Amino acid sequence: MADPVVASHLSLVLKAPPTISSPSQFLLQQHSKPMASSLNSAASLRLFASSSSSAAARLSLRSTSLSFSSSLKSLAFSPLSRHKRGSAVSVSSTGGFSSVASPKCAASDPDQLKSAREDIKELLKSKFCHPILVRLGWHDAGTYNKNIEEWPRRGGANGSLRFEVELKHAANAGLVNALNLIQHIKDKYSGVTYADLFQLASATAIEEAGGPKIPMKYGRVDVSGPNECPEEGRLPAAGPPSPADHLREVFYRMGLNDKEIVALSGAHTLGRSRPDRSGWGKPETKYTKDGPGAPGGQSWTVQWLKFDNSYFKDIKAKRDEDLLVLPTDAVLFEDPSFKVYAEKYAEDQETFFKDYAEAHAKLSNLGAKFNPPEVGL
Repeated sequence: MADPVVASHLSLVLKAPPTISSPSQFLLQQHSKPMASSLNSAASLRLFASSSSSAAARLSLRSTSLSFSSSLKSLAFSPLSRHKRGSAVSVSSTGGFSSVASPKCAASDPDQLKSAREDIKELLKSKFCHPILVRLGWHDAGTYNKNIEEWPRRGGANGSLRFEVELKHAANAGLVNALNLIQHIKDKYSGVTYADLFQLASATAIEEAGGPKIPMKYGRVDVSGPNECPEEGRLPAAGPPSPADHLREVFYRMGLNDKEIVALSGAHTLGRSRPDRSGWGKPETKYTKDGPGAPGGQSWTVQWLKFDNSYFKDIKAKRDEDLLVLPTDAVLFEDPSFKVYAEKYAEDQETFFKDYAEAHAKLSNLGAKFNPPEVGL
């Protein structure tokens, strides 16, 4: 969310989650190396990791009685949502996921989703993995192409990112660590699809980091196998020659507009970048030398595990050389259209939170197929 160069363009390199000493420290320390895995890279968190082309978008924020809010308190699923499911994909000895067909199921079980959310909260407290979980959800959804109608060929939030063939895409470097972090939750709650779990983890990470409540809904269907993964090249590139044009090319194709591009870029408030993994940032700064998690890297903000509007404030101020500003970050205050929103978010956190929550929810539904069928807006 290493691939920190997720240019602000929402490639959003959410700063990679810090690692701590524990049995999974190795996973956390390996987070975001371009084409490799590593939990700690700022890029690891850039939502749409670096190095990929683009994806289009569209989404519906609500469905009939089969959708439910992010609070999960009003999850309303029909009896059809409890169809039996197949076996879950297994993790290979190399840390990747096998190509075992995913469970063919209807909407996720609402009670299991509530419990899974609580487990994710505990994981966040112990692993500081907010950035990489945000990135996981964004990258599964961000392959959506609004110009393709057929599911799952259109890409989007369908759980395809669990397969090794997609994990090997350059833009997804390090995300195998995110999968390993939440696999035990998937194993525990077989009634939750991967597509829903990825988006649940992403939204929960934002909220637990102090961000806004995301108006989520659930019931996404998983793709059946690796043959249904999107081709490589649908996600944003790291260092485009024309940042503004690139951001628009990528996110317009997903159905997002300028306001949503800028709002989503604000997720850079989370995370840090490591030059030895991505080529961007400093090896260490006064804000990262002591962690949390493995020390080092360069963050976009001082408190890089806190979700607020400091990303916009710091870019505008340009007064701290220890804070990272990528070309796709800087362009938000240079492009006339982007600047309108960036200036507003720097001054008004409430407006930023409102717009971010709407954009995140929209992103989380891109390309998803809900079962039972959802009612489109």
